[in-house]
Amino acid sequence: MVALHAAHSRPLLSFLLNLCNGERHAAEDLLQETMIRAWRNLDTVPTEHENARRWLFTVARRVAIDAVRMRKARPAETGSLDMSRLPIGDDTTETVVAADTLRRAVDGLSDAHRTILAELYIEGRSTKETANRLGVPVGTVKSRAHYALRTLKDALLRVSG
Repeated sequence: MVALHAAHSRPLLSFLLNLCNGERHAAEDLLQETMIRAWRNLDTVPTEHENARRWLFTVARRVAIDAVRMRKARPAETGSLDMSRLPIGDDTTETVVAADTLRRAVDGLSDAHRTILAELYIEGRSTKETANRLGVPVGTVKSRAHYALRTLKDALLRVSG
């Protein structure tokens, strides 16, 4: 298995990077899943170098397809806020008031909720990256994001009437 990984991991990673539009972490995850499947089915991996490479590329392509399907099938991680009901218009005064209202609503969040929203929406990290960075499970990140957005939505709707 070590020899298989050493011989084929670089070309597989390059292939998966192309499939993942250059997202290295996603490509590395898919490479890991490909190697796990190879390890689980070691008896079916061809022994000849080129045949093994073809087999691994086929598995990698299928793993990538499965990942896309799972992402599409998964519901949105957080709800969206109906921005049309917020008092934001062309008037500078309304913009300032809206910005102040949003700042106050964000200040009313707990530190944990504020941190999650900053990681996800300001820093642009994925839920998995945020979870790893903060040392919490992915489910906790999703839950905190959901409740933080819900709290913000409720606060903004109270102000906007």
